[in-house]
Amino acid sequence: MSPNKPGYGKVNKEYGMRMFNTKPEDDGPVWMVNFMKYKEEATYSDGSRGISGREADDLYAPVEILEELGAAIPFVGDVVLQLAGQDHKWHRIGVVKYPSRQAFLGMQNRPDFQVKHEHKEAGMDFTFVIGSQPVNLDPSYRVDFEGWDKVEHAPTAEDGPIMVVHLLKFVQGGRQGGMEEYQSSAFKVAQKHGGGAAAIFTVEGTIMGDGREWDEVRFIAYPSLRSFMAVVNDPERIAVQGEHRNTAIADTYTVVVRPTKDTFTSQGPI
Repeated sequence: MSPNKPGYGKVNKEYGMRMFNTKPEDDGPVWMVNFMKYKEEATYSDGSRGISGREADDLYAPVEILEELGAAIPFVGDVVLQLAGQDHKWHRIGVVKYPSRQAFLGMQNRPDFQVKHEHKEAGMDFTFVIGSQPVNLDPSYRVDFEGWDKVEHAPTAEDGPIMVVHLLKFVQGGRQGGMEEYQSSAFKVAQKHGGGAAAIFTVEGTIMGDGREWDEVRFIAYPSLRSFMAVVNDPERIAVQGEHRNTAIADTYTVVVRPTKDTFTSQGPI
């Protein structure tokens, strides 16, 4: 975030104050899930241009600062296909695990972070930054990545592993109703084709966005895009989607991501 009003989203001051007022004994790790949309060309405050928004964000990436804070980047990847949600067309998804909410807030005021932040301001068109907590996954829903070489649509050099990321807002009672009915069948279909849950998060607040609030973020891993498309076209999944999933969800984005870093698939959100 910018110490001033950022140009790439709206700050949720209420959630910011909740984080700020969290007592040390109640504080702990928070996973910030970032949905990123870049400018075609980065525009700096001094008028300079010449690199893409994505390249500017690469210059921004505060990896050394995160390491000093004890933060980690368990997942990052490029969006190759967007299946739901058309008002924002996302380019990259990234997750940063901070050791505490105070660590996340304190980073914003570091002089070295503010120097780097000019690149984010120049290159980012819009972003969601979503504070999240991991769900204890039912082991039967977990992806079996060690068996990927045995599935029909095994990963290849041309079509390697993907992560399907779902950002979800449920209708009232939707998570405990239709979504539970859907996921018990949907995960069985996904696992038939080699897919499964890598990480699921509940949302505690959206610190940067467009004013909308969200309930859940799901990271579902597949050995290949071919395997995911086999799930999409599986009659068993189609039968339960309309009956249960569609009626449980009020708003959503679904994107297919090629990971450049992913520890969720092998380790979960540790």
